[in-house]
Amino acid sequence: MGVLSTPLIDEARTIFTDLGYEVESVGDELRAERKWRIVYISEQTPTEVRDEADLRCFVADPDRASELREELLGLEPDYDWAVMRVDGDGDYEVLHPTASEGLPS
Repeated sequence: MGVLSTPLIDEARTIFTDLGYEVESVGDELRAERKWRIVYISEQTPTEVRDEADLRCFVADPDRASELREELLGLEPDYDWAVMRVDGDGDYEVLHPTASEGLPS
């Protein structure tokens, strides 16, 4: 039998829940809320952004995370964002737009 892997969005749900956020599904995204902060979490770069989406987190596997970060840097969206590199074992790394260019791939 092959190895079963958890979808990235489900891993993100677990990570944000463990960080103390209340997480709910909103279409194909997640909405995570803690205190005053609301973060929309997605595996895809959005073509439209919800009005209340000031903070966004894009989930990607290690092979795609740095590329997605570069894509977002080029798009220069007018909301705060980060890319969460998820490895499938529950480990993750957050890639911020202001992080240094020497990120491991």
